[in-house]
Amino acid sequence: MAERRVAASPETVKKLAGLGHTIVVETGAGAAADLPDSVFTAAGARIAPDEAAALGEADLVLKVQRPLTQAEGGPDELALMKRGAILVSTLAPFQNREQVRAYAAAGVTAFAMELMPRISRAQSMDVLSSQSNLAGYRAVLEAAVEFGRGFPMMMTAAGTIAPARVFIMGVGVAGLQAIATARRLGAVVSATDVRPATKEQVESLGGKFVWVDDEESRQAQTAGGYAKEMSDAYKQKQAALIAETIAKQDIVITTALIPGRPAPVLVSEDMVKSMKPGSVIVDLAVEAGGNCPLSRPDEVVNAYGVKIIGRRNMPSRIPVDASALYAKNLWNFLSPHFAKESKALEFNWEDETVQGTLLTRDGKVVHPQLQEGGN
Repeated sequence: MAERRVAASPETVKKLAGLGHTIVVETGAGAAADLPDSVFTAAGARIAPDEAAALGEADLVLKVQRPLTQAEGGPDELALMKRGAILVSTLAPFQNREQVRAYAAAGVTAFAMELMPRISRAQSMDVLSSQSNLAGYRAVLEAAVEFGRGFPMMMTAAGTIAPARVFIMGVGVAGLQAIATARRLGAVVSATDVRPATKEQVESLGGKFVWVDDEESRQAQTAGGYAKEMSDAYKQKQAALIAETIAKQDIVITTALIPGRPAPVLVSEDMVKSMKPGSVIVDLAVEAGGNCPLSRPDEVVNAYGVKIIGRRNMPSRIPVDASALYAKNLWNFLSPHFAKESKALEFNWEDETVQGTLLTRDGKVVHPQLQEGGN
């Protein structure tokens, strides 16, 4: 779907303008997020008539998604940026390594916000968390729309309606919000994750935790808080447990992603076949290949009587709140680096948040995982 979020809010524009900087917003940039040009001008921004005018003289470029290329049906946005410009955005660098090299060649200093380190100080800068939280919420609403029954138990004179059974696969930020939302709607919720630390979180939200309890699963989380790639033996045991569990569910929401790699397959075709007619699957990992091989980007697939929802860019379906949170993430990342006296943007290149997100600088690819020979 077309991107509906915007990388600035009236609040962040006002703060940047208050530092003495000239803020330029492309006309219509916030329209899909209920932010007309007038709210940006009221906050102190100038409205540019098109991309070329917005990007051409910018020292700092804030975007939601990576710059579009000419092959994608629009102007080459990188070519519109001047040498020495700073780009801050979500850039999907592992999927677009050639474009990362192009940033370096163009002399652009590029920061990929999705690579923000998982440290306490950076929580307010973490775009993955802010956007995944909304994605998990929206996933439950998408399921509710396609599901032919209600979520809560209902007792009526005509009979009792059983509550929906919802199974969340992957208990990160999106999964936790999906659990909370499904519970608020009255569903019976269970969840699974390879990380044992999530068990308590699931149970605290009123869900039942389903997992393979063995030595490997107890070591299944990286120091950065991400899920590790599991062994084939573990995957087989997990698949057997999931196959047994999933056949009893009405709704399954999958959220499992591994940074820089294709999404793991969690719901096989045989598992889909085992589900009851009218059941629903929401695959939040569809953009990374999908947790279900039957899901298709931006489609609702009907397979064996099961509806499989593959909406890409789920946060963009809540553009108002998603934009506000994303813009605040960017401000929180940048604000410590404005000089106290001059108010100029002067990055501390030794800062952990800077080093973790920096892709290119001085004409070179500098991120260790993206250099030649990097993982």
